[in-house]
Amino acid sequence: MNPPVLTEDETQLVAAMRRLVADEIGAAAGALPFDRYMELALYAPGLGYYVNGRRKFGEAGDFVTAPEVSAVFSKCLAAQLHECLDRLGGGELLEVGAGSGRMAADLLSALEQRDALPVRYTILELSPSLQATQRETLQASVPHLLSRVAWVQRLPDPGFRGVLVANELLDAMPVHRFRRADGLWQESSVGLDGNGLHDSWGTLRSVALAEALNVLWSDPDQVEEGYESEINLRLAPWLKAVSERMHQGYVVLIDYGYTGREYYHPERRQGTLMCHFRHLAYSDPYLLPGLQDITANVDFSALAAAATANGFELAGYTTQAHFLIDNGLDQVIAGSDPGEPRAHLQLMQGVKRLTLPGEMGERFKVMALARGVPAGLQGFRSRDFRARL
Repeated sequence: MNPPVLTEDETQLVAAMRRLVADEIGAAAGALPFDRYMELALYAPGLGYYVNGRRKFGEAGDFVTAPEVSAVFSKCLAAQLHECLDRLGGGELLEVGAGSGRMAADLLSALEQRDALPVRYTILELSPSLQATQRETLQASVPHLLSRVAWVQRLPDPGFRGVLVANELLDAMPVHRFRRADGLWQESSVGLDGNGLHDSWGTLRSVALAEALNVLWSDPDQVEEGYESEINLRLAPWLKAVSERMHQGYVVLIDYGYTGREYYHPERRQGTLMCHFRHLAYSDPYLLPGLQDITANVDFSALAAAATANGFELAGYTTQAHFLIDNGLDQVIAGSDPGEPRAHLQLMQGVKRLTLPGEMGERFKVMALARGVPAGLQGFRSRDFRARL
């Protein structure tokens, strides 16, 4: 892909990000672990993609998330959160990585209509610019509920009782990249030469990566030469931290991904790493550092294993389409007035995008975890695919 035409500010941002990465490569003796590069590209203070103040979400940004496609998404999710809060007898809602704030605003509105508002709605957001955007969205949509919202930059103290919810959070966690070459496992680092940033493949440097590969393939000789993929080694530590802080409650995670068998299938031999800029999708993580999103699909089998190892019970796993259907999608549609054709058509277009297999319906999955509470939830009653994990 040829680099797109950038504004002067965008060009300066990319240049500053490249200088930062170059300094880190120098400090790392010429080769920077890829997960560290991805962390810098996404989260470096003032420069990283998620913290540099550029618009990310919606049609005017780089990609569109489900809450921005249609309020239908959050209305159905609110039904699930209502059930969770009801079982807890009340509690807090904690949204991790709230994006534009659209989901928070729509959830609060829907929960208010259900007379099921949480005692507090907390948003864990590291980016000051996104915090400001979220506050603006809430002020415009539900100003009377803004006093219930609090922003934090770390997980709550131990004793949390409530529901943690996150949409498209896990795909933005930094990953390790690996490949099979010359009959050996190799790990990707990031190098720098006259042509810019590039992959620098070498022997495994990460002990944790070597251990994870041994779990995935007991006989690595079965892996074809040139096979390449990635693995999220930060997932288990994050779940451990959540578990240590949650006394009682649920975790609801929505993201795109696969089971482990699907993720590491021999035919998926280039992995899932993908970048997004101005609604273009491409695979070069070095093209526009700081200006482009960098993501990897979620391995839901690994997510489930890490969750149960850290004291959670797996409460359900299904596709986004089935989750929305089981949480009252038909009632939301029935509440739309065909006598208002423009609004009704917009709603139905959103429903299609959220549920059709070729859109978000099957590509996105929902997993729920329970700790100290009953595991069966209404969002998984018709199609629970836990057995596939």
